[in-house]
Amino acid sequence: MQSITSNQNNRVKTWRKLQSKKGRLTSGQYLIEGWHIVNEAIKHGGRIKALIVTDADFLEQLQFDSTTVETYLITPEVAKHISATETPQGIFAILNTADYHESIPEKLGGSWLMLDNIQDPGNIGTMVRTADAAGMNGVVFGKGTVDIYNPKVVRSMQGSQFHIRLFSGDLSRWLAAFKKHNIPTYGTELNKRAIAYDNATPTKQFALIMGNEGNGVAADLLDKTDQNLYIPMNGEAESLNVAVAAGILIFHFI
Repeated sequence: MQSITSNQNNRVKTWRKLQSKKGRLTSGQYLIEGWHIVNEAIKHGGRIKALIVTDADFLEQLQFDSTTVETYLITPEVAKHISATETPQGIFAILNTADYHESIPEKLGGSWLMLDNIQDPGNIGTMVRTADAAGMNGVVFGKGTVDIYNPKVVRSMQGSQFHIRLFSGDLSRWLAAFKKHNIPTYGTELNKRAIAYDNATPTKQFALIMGNEGNGVAADLLDKTDQNLYIPMNGEAESLNVAVAAGILIFHFI
């Protein structure tokens, strides 16, 4: 185990840069932090490149052979410097970003969630966790959606990213692939072309697009779906939170 005590250490500078998208793209790596997320990565086969702790005893508490990866002992000051939280738990791991950027699978099946220009990391995390809880096959981060490796998104997913496949890609291409495999595709919108979601027949195979918090799903994507849906509301609220709406629709089909 290597010991690092200075924020000016080159490795610390590199870890700090992983808080930015540019830093992640340059290094091909990203940082996770906290007991729960690190344990989920270990438990579900995340390819950990390095473990970073503020207490050497932490390594003994992990169900993991720490001799197979680089390990670093850092000070609380260094932990705060590289952390994206106000009160870091003192445990971090480095993983490769390439683990999630996969091409469209040759064989598609099951249920899928697509995210079009979703801007709020909390909403993204909630939808990924919902897809995980429902047993969906994957989530696709489309154009404009916050980066999969954004620290706030990573924390919000709370380890579900290690249970369900995550992809980045052009949603138009994904829609074409779903059609090729005879998987029904659904968008979400409020207009005369849409039907109430509970009039759509539940099916184990489907792909659902959820759109931007303010503008909804892009019109060009809605034109390519098999059917678009809305959620009837009896009260006076104008709209539902996108993550809440996703949960209602996902569990209607599942």
